[in-house]
Amino acid sequence: MSVLEVEGIKKSFGSVEVLKGIDFSLEKGEVLAIIGSSGSGKTTLLRCLNFLEKPDQGRIAVDGQVLLDSNDPATMKEKDIRTKRLHFGLVFQSFNLFPQYTVIKNITLAQELLAKEQDDYKTNKKKILEEIQDYSMSILERVGLTEKAKAYPCQLSGGQQQRVAIARALALKPEILCFDEPTSALDPELTGEVLKVIRGLKSSDSTMIVVTHEIEFAKNVADKVIYMADGVIEEMGTPQQVIDNPQSEKAKAFLSNLFKQ
Repeated sequence: MSVLEVEGIKKSFGSVEVLKGIDFSLEKGEVLAIIGSSGSGKTTLLRCLNFLEKPDQGRIAVDGQVLLDSNDPATMKEKDIRTKRLHFGLVFQSFNLFPQYTVIKNITLAQELLAKEQDDYKTNKKKILEEIQDYSMSILERVGLTEKAKAYPCQLSGGQQQRVAIARALALKPEILCFDEPTSALDPELTGEVLKVIRGLKSSDSTMIVVTHEIEFAKNVADKVIYMADGVIEEMGTPQQVIDNPQSEKAKAFLSNLFKQ
């Protein structure tokens, strides 16, 4: 069974149809790279998956559980959005860290807020918070920032801040981890350190969707590649099929321009 099934996702803003019927699936541990020009609908798709935007039409299921079905009003209730969002971790282009909190607090904060809703929180508060702290430190180790736990975001490089953002997304143990151009705000010399972390996550069997213009990364790391244009999937397949041997004229033109840069 696929860990993620996306069927017929449509989204409009006013009279502008941004997504025109998106269909794909992912198996556990697969990495999907989504490429395409600005305005093709890539970011809107991630925001729909993460329920930051509500699709107008379509169906989203994770591990066989239907999170959204536009034909079933029971799955469209606003009160359930926060719970559904926990299935997807989202790392933004900008780091979106809380500047007033330390690195470790940025990672523990959401876990602590969720823990307060547990029935046993008051009686086991000390133990629960210690477990959250230990787990968060282990995630910081995964992204190579253990020594920065007590630093503030302003004391970190852009690459380090993005690694903290990745750690924060990992902290809630999402089934699917989504990245929206995670290196676009970084200087070229810092891009490699973030991509290295993402490569490491693949080796730990994480299921990921990465919107990116880093074509070499897509070729070497992704199991599947989607090329989007004008709100539709123009091409979908292996990196060799989509990047090395594109079939549509739009994909050929897009890739040709990228390789010239």
